[in-house]
This record gives sequence, C-alpha cells and structure tokens, in this order.
Amino acid sequence: MKQLITGNRAIVLGALKAGLGFYAGYPITPASEIMHDLSDENITFIHAEDEIASINMILGGSMAGKKTMTATSGPGFSLMQEAIGFGHMTETPCVIVNVQRVGPSTGMPTFAHQGDILQTVYGSHGDYYPIVFYPNSVEECYIYTIEAFNAAEKAKCPVILLSDAFLSKMYESVDLKDIKIKTEKRERKAFSKNDPTIHLTGLLNDNGLPKTLDSLYYKKWLNRIKDKVETAAKSFEYYEYIPNKKSDTLLIAYGITSRVIMELKFQYSIFRPIRLFPVLDELKRVAKKYKKIVVIEMNNGQYKTIVEAELKREIEFIPQLGGKISLEDIKKTLEK
Repeated sequence: MKQLITGNRAIVLGALKAGLGFYAGYPITPASEIMHDLSDENITFIHAEDEIASINMILGGSMAGKKTMTATSGPGFSLMQEAIGFGHMTETPCVIVNVQRVGPSTGMPTFAHQGDILQTVYGSHGDYYPIVFYPNSVEECYIYTIEAFNAAEKAKCPVILLSDAFLSKMYESVDLKDIKIKTEKRERKAFSKNDPTIHLTGLLNDNGLPKTLDSLYYKKWLNRIKDKVETAAKSFEYYEYIPNKKSDTLLIAYGITSRVIMELKFQYSIFRPIRLFPVLDELKRVAKKYKKIVVIEMNNGQYKTIVEAELKREIEFIPQLGGKISLEDIKKTLEK
C-alpha cells in the first residue's frame, strides 16, 4: 500500500528496516524530524547535549554491538569530524545522515544546498576513505539508508548518507513494502575488551601494541584500510546513466539537482552518481566517450573538483547557489 511521506520519514523507516538499535542526536534544521520520529520507536534513543556527544555516543553504541545512526546538518557535521576520523581509525561501523543547508556557519537554515561534499570526503584530518551515498527521491532515501547500513557493516567504517532540505522535506507517494533489500548482519555482538584482536584507540597500533613511531607500519595499515573500503564499495556501484547518441556532452548531477536536469536528457547525456565516493569506476569509463563534461551542483564546484582529479582532465561546472535551482539558467549556460 502506498503512503505519502517525506524524505526524512523515509530515512527513519530505512534505518529501522536495516536494524537500527541505537540513535543519538541533537536537533537541527532541516534534519530534526529524523530525531523526532525515532524518539517514538522501540530503540535505544538519546537526545545528546550536542553533535560532538552524538557522534561519540553512536561510535560507542556500535562498539557495544548495536547498529547505530545520527543525523545532522552542515554545522553539526563540522563538529563531528574529529570523531569520524576516530571511527575510521577504530574501524567502527555507523551511519551519519547529513541533511545539507546553505552555509557556511548558520547560513540559510531552511534553504537546500550541496555545500558539504568536500567536507564529507576530506573533513577529518589524515587519510581515510569514506563511502558516501546521495539519493534523489523519497523512495531512494529509504533504499540508500538501508544500503548505508549495509556498507558500514561490510566496510567496518562510518558511512555518510547525504540529503538536503528539499529532498528531506519533500512529500512523495511510495510503496515501500515492494522494496526487497538484503540487510547485512553484525558479525560480532560487540567489540569485547577480552578479544585480543581488538584494541580501541585512536593511536596507530598493532593488536594493542603501540606503533606511533613506525612509519613503515603506518603505510601498511593505510593501504589495508584503503583496500578494505574500496573492496566493500564494489558491492554498492549505484548510478543512473542516460546516454544521448546525438550529444558529445555529458552532464553530471546528483541528489535533488539531478531531478531538475532530467528534462535535458533529450539534448545531452546525463550521469547521476548515487554513490558519490569512492568515485564510480563506471563514471570513469563513461566519461571517456565525451568531448565535454559539465558538473551541475548546488555549490561552487565541490564535486567537480573531486571528479576532475579522478578523471585527470579539465571539466566545466554550472553552480546553483543560494538554495535555488534554475533550469533556465542551466540551459542558457550550456548553450553558451
């Protein structure tokens, strides 16, 4: 049976379907409904004092054996960055939802934006390799929340689900009962202090033995982490590709922006990455077919910067700023 729900509500339902056992969070526009709805569910729930506490609580909850999640927006996501790095160092699975709004700082709290792309990938210090999903519909909010939990369990690391104020507040009619997605089980009930293979510290270590002065070991460790995430990510190669044989231009857009530009599929080819990071191998393959590549996004070229580095070629971009997406502006810019 179909139901009329928002993107935020779909994220809640997806998390519960995936087996969410513990949620900690601090309310912030436009993500607050996720927290409000989960407070009524039969899970362990904590209204934390701030976002720093929230992220550390869900890391601890995951170490204790629960599937865990928090949700925030740009300002709160910034506060979580140090703990996200800790989650990668300790290889602790969890899901972090970032419902983006216009920034920096307090910015425009009720307007959608996609300004946290670089922060999502590079926000914490040091080298680490996050898995990042960005749906573009209410139904996909449900689907990729489940897949975010699956990816976290498979990769043993924090996974980011991106949304925005438009997508999370938008109502759509969906039939979620027809969606069948296998959910990953937790391999161990908890990270036990009696398990000699686990030493939970942010310091570089080898089965509990300090390795903070061993550069060669760090290189070995980092390569293992990179390979682990990239191998896990291969199970989540999600994208939408709409080729146009008459066009030598490929448009790349994601999230809510991709829905707006679908009208242009009769003039241009369109590639929509759903897994934003690691950058899809299919995007690299498809891009070779086109003379011109244009990224369209609600920021000043953040994903363009990532894609340009991956493709090792110059690409163009069309920014949509201030919480608005103008199809007419996009059309005129492309025609130039």
